[in-house]
Amino acid sequence: MIEDLWLVGIGTGSPGHVTLDGMQALRDAAVILLPWKGAAKDDLLALRRSILAAAGTRAEIRCFDYPERDPALPYQTRVADWHDEIARRWSAALDGAPEGPVALLVWGDPALYDSTLRIAERLRPRPALRVIPGITAIQALTAAHAIPLNRVDGPVKITTGRRLREHGWPAGEESVVVMLDGACSFTALDPHELHIWWGAYLGSPSQILRAGKLADVAGDIVTTRAEARARHGWIMDTYLLRR
Repeated sequence: MIEDLWLVGIGTGSPGHVTLDGMQALRDAAVILLPWKGAAKDDLLALRRSILAAAGTRAEIRCFDYPERDPALPYQTRVADWHDEIARRWSAALDGAPEGPVALLVWGDPALYDSTLRIAERLRPRPALRVIPGITAIQALTAAHAIPLNRVDGPVKITTGRRLREHGWPAGEESVVVMLDGACSFTALDPHELHIWWGAYLGSPSQILRAGKLADVAGDIVTTRAEARARHGWIMDTYLLRR
């Protein structure tokens, strides 16, 4: 049973993306849950462990196998079943664990296109939640390119690759941040008058950046992304598009 659950934002996996409050939370936690996503993604586990080492935590580390989503199911059903299974695996991994706060390291930001909070709602009894934000993937992207997120007095739309593919360019928007895009959905857009700032492994020694007119750099980004994913076994990237 989890009484206190702490969600610690870790940005894009760099120890420097964790705030001082986040580091202190990792030191104060009694147990830390780490997902294992298979041997091909051992780097993800190693990055989390490097953050724990930098924090100097003495918490007990419990790992759990991360489930796969069923691609045969409709999207909403697929995600709901996946979240149910993750919650069950959290509980199973904590069987016999010492009492005290349980911490989870969350990529990006716990409140932005991340489902950790929704998964936590499935736990019974529901734990007391504490969220410690870190650097978001969007902050890491704009900082890496040394650009502002918006134009003067301009709005910004944040969406997913799936929605960009299904609905196209959001009507009336001038700046669009795209996350969770494993299909390079920008290739489905008319590149006329679009500029892209793309980044992968942001803030890490493996960081890759590309920027330019979409018509000029789209092919390079697709190729670079595929090569990097094959080399590392995983990739986390995001990008900003602007008219």
